[in-house]
Amino acid sequence: MIQLTHSHLQTIYTHAENAYPEECCGILLGTIVGDNKRCIKVITTSNAWNTEETPEAFTHSQEYGRNKRYTISPKDLLQAQKQAREDSLSIIGIFHSHTDNPAIPSEFDREYAWQEYCYIIVSVQKGRAVDIKSWYLDDNHQFQQQKLFSTKIFINFCKDTISKATV
Repeated sequence: MIQLTHSHLQTIYTHAENAYPEECCGILLGTIVGDNKRCIKVITTSNAWNTEETPEAFTHSQEYGRNKRYTISPKDLLQAQKQAREDSLSIIGIFHSHTDNPAIPSEFDREYAWQEYCYIIVSVQKGRAVDIKSWYLDDNHQFQQQKLFSTKIFINFCKDTISKATV
């Protein structure tokens, strides 16, 4: 299971809609306890597909554009690793969008995925985020859907309660 706040989901949806018709991408930082991942921070990144920052591993399949492919630049990934280390967090996942397609991993997604991460995919249809799903790789390197749990944080309620309790 992966847990995100409503605010995290909103950040992902907004990034996906703003990137349309291209795929968006980003990195999830958080904590891991057993099979449960809890997102603490969403880092939006640029889609580096078909740019000078595209890793060499992807240069054989450059016939597709950013509307069908994404990659996170090595520089952005290293920066996220550094931030995670400084904040005592881990990179727990990657997110990206599928434009005018369902939130289901492609063969390309599976081929280049890493088992230790979860993969959140947002389906963006005609510029609007319409679905979101989380996936992980099993021991046979096949994607399995993962429960995505969203929480709302009632900060104003908590602030009011704390203020009244300390008065």
